[in-house]
Amino acid sequence: MKIESMEELFLQQIEDLYDAEKRLVKALPKMAEASTSLILKRTFESHLQQTEGHVSRLESIFRQLNKDAKGQTCAAMKGLVSEGEDMVSHIDESPLRDAGLIAAANRVEHYEIAAYGSARTFAQTLGLIQAAALLEQTLQEEKEADQKLTQLAQQMVNEEALRSGNREMAQR
Repeated sequence: MKIESMEELFLQQIEDLYDAEKRLVKALPKMAEASTSLILKRTFESHLQQTEGHVSRLESIFRQLNKDAKGQTCAAMKGLVSEGEDMVSHIDESPLRDAGLIAAANRVEHYEIAAYGSARTFAQTLGLIQAAALLEQTLQEEKEADQKLTQLAQQMVNEEALRSGNREMAQR
C-alpha cells in the first residue's frame, strides 16, 4: 500500500507497533522460561503484563481512528525476537544466557522507544490528543523497562556471567 498522507503514515506505524507487541506477547514467556535468574524471570513476566496493556492501548487507538485492530508485519521485531531465540539456543542455561537475554531485550526496548516516540509525535502533529497521550504512556513504560534491564545487567547478571564463565574456563 502506498502511503500518501500523514494519517496513513500514522496508521501504518500503529499497525507495525501492534504486530510488534503481539510478537512480544508470544516471546516474553519463552524468555522468562529461558532465564536462570529469578529476578530476570520476574522482570520478563512483569513486562509481559505491561505489553498486554500496550496491545490494549493500541486497540484503543484503532477504535479512536474507527479502524479494525490489525497488524502489519513488523520485520524489525521479527528479527529482534529471532535474535533472542538465538541467545537461548546458542548459550547453555547459565548466567551468561541471562546476560544475552538482557542484551536482546534491550535491543527490543530501544526499537520500541524509537517507534513509540515517532508514533506519539505523529499523533501530536495530527491533533490526536488521546492517542498521543496513550502512546506517551507506553513510551515511558518502555524507557523504564530498558532502565530496569540495564540496571539488572550492571548490578548482578553481567558479573555472575563473568564469574560463571571464569569457573568454566578454570575447569578446562
